[in-house]
Amino acid sequence: MKHPVLTFALGLAIQCGPLCAAQAGFQSPESIVRNVYAYYGSGSDEFSHGLPRNEETAHNFFDDSLQQTWTAIHPPPYDFFVQSPTWQLGPVNIAITLRQFDRTYVAASFTNHGKSVSLNFIVVKRPEGWLIYDVESSHDSLRMFLRQLKQ
Repeated sequence: MKHPVLTFALGLAIQCGPLCAAQAGFQSPESIVRNVYAYYGSGSDEFSHGLPRNEETAHNFFDDSLQQTWTAIHPPPYDFFVQSPTWQLGPVNIAITLRQFDRTYVAASFTNHGKSVSLNFIVVKRPEGWLIYDVESSHDSLRMFLRQLKQ
């Protein structure tokens, strides 16, 4: 016997599929980090120049409190996500290190031109999905980095 509410929800999910993918946020903390580093490959032009600094990208990847600052800085002296102005990344390892209330801490480690890089993504769960609240390096955070450049 089919349940009418379940049937309706399934139909809505099927119809909403393409629309939901266009909304901000990601389905898991790990997926947002994977999607950031998808922009640092050596493939197509669209995915070889680092995370774009446009409004659409800011809306899809960042918490409201970080979106405007992300789009305001063109070009930064180096790319915070790879800790360098250029990149040739090795495999990116991703692991959740802490879940705390509405925040999850996701460690990302990789090599860039042979040098080890470790970053800690702080992602938040919003109604539209997971978004980046901040990213920490061993000596700085993305928020501090962008704030310094804005001054």
